[in-house]
Amino acid sequence: MEFIILIVDDEEGVCLSLSELLQSRGFTTCYETSPAKVLSILKSRPINLIMMDIRMPGIGGLDLLKLIKADFPDIPVLMVSGHATVDSAVRAMKYGAVNLYTKPIDMQELLKEVEYIRSLPAPPENYSDSRDEEIVSRNSEMMRVLSLVEKAAPTDATVLLTGESGTGKELVAKKLHQLSTRNGKPYIRLNCAAIPETLLESEMFGHEKGAFTDAHKQRKGIFEIASEGTILLDEIGDMGCRIQAKMLRVLQEKQFTRVGGAELLRTNCRVIAATNKNLAEEIATGSFRQDLYYRLSVINLHLPSLRERRDDIPVLLDHFRRYFSRLYSKEVVGFADQVRSMLLSHSWPGNVRELKNFVERAVIFSSGPIIQFSDLPDQYKHLSHDPADLSQQYAQRAREVILHALKISNGKKQAAAELLKIDRKTLYNRMKKLKII
Repeated sequence: MEFIILIVDDEEGVCLSLSELLQSRGFTTCYETSPAKVLSILKSRPINLIMMDIRMPGIGGLDLLKLIKADFPDIPVLMVSGHATVDSAVRAMKYGAVNLYTKPIDMQELLKEVEYIRSLPAPPENYSDSRDEEIVSRNSEMMRVLSLVEKAAPTDATVLLTGESGTGKELVAKKLHQLSTRNGKPYIRLNCAAIPETLLESEMFGHEKGAFTDAHKQRKGIFEIASEGTILLDEIGDMGCRIQAKMLRVLQEKQFTRVGGAELLRTNCRVIAATNKNLAEEIATGSFRQDLYYRLSVINLHLPSLRERRDDIPVLLDHFRRYFSRLYSKEVVGFADQVRSMLLSHSWPGNVRELKNFVERAVIFSSGPIIQFSDLPDQYKHLSHDPADLSQQYAQRAREVILHALKISNGKKQAAAELLKIDRKTLYNRMKKLKII
């Protein structure tokens, strides 16, 4: 079976060299130097693996990774960076990357991992284990939110879901739909941040033939398609002011017109909105309409971050371990004590999404029934409390700081030493110890 790898890098030479190497190993490759075109490629052809640079003009690699994982969560992504830091590596993992490679790339390690990804069994056809979408919690605040969900679901009231990225807002929106009388009718999610404002209006309200360039035929928008169902407007804090005005009219009057049209259309859909932004601050700066906020927040549900519900971390670790063990036909039964202790103390800035992505990768690359420290991706090993690992982490951070100071000072050691508030000899000795010179 053909295994297709999409390479995304703004330098065509890098794309060509990686393509040549991968093709020599029997892989089919394609490449794209414009990150803005990647989502269109994924919609038009099957892709089995994405290899993507972090630093690219326009849409950065990490931002593009978030967009890819929002619409194509099952495609594995390997990130590449010439300036990787612990922070960028952890963020890449948080957003769903399988691994991050620093330039110059260790090609043998890269090929080994690509071969391993290709060897993984594909999920069974039509695999839909609902336990992946369960809202798992024993936390009192989260249980209070879920109780409010059950009360709000049977109504047609608009709901505003707030909370940090990765806290489970989309799962709560689906639960609201499933527990409502609209279950069985269309449920459509639209990411307002992933679509340019010029196209967002058409996605929402549709357009008439000839309304704009490339409008070759009439097209229905989600408010027409999901008229009896539910719409989730994700990242609504990123919606432009002009569309906000039209959105307000839909909520008030249940009426709208297609772009370029005059016919007044009606809709009976329920609207759920979600955002990780502070809309009160957006209103204060004039970026978000106050009247729209009041229309959206008839019911306002705030989801706590994972660091605010730390009692859920062990529950979620075991829940996702069981789920991914079934999915990948592996017999992973637990975590080593050192690993579990490390994970329980981690702050999980990416919340449940980061934890889920972490467990998936740990299960995939586990070498036995117990996930060991050696099975973890490098970007998480710095979390260990082992003295040797802490020493290694300190050395890595010191190296990054010195290199940054040298870059600012154009390689002049005396100027770099002054920036670091140490003398030149101390800087020289540290550079020698860290093998910078």
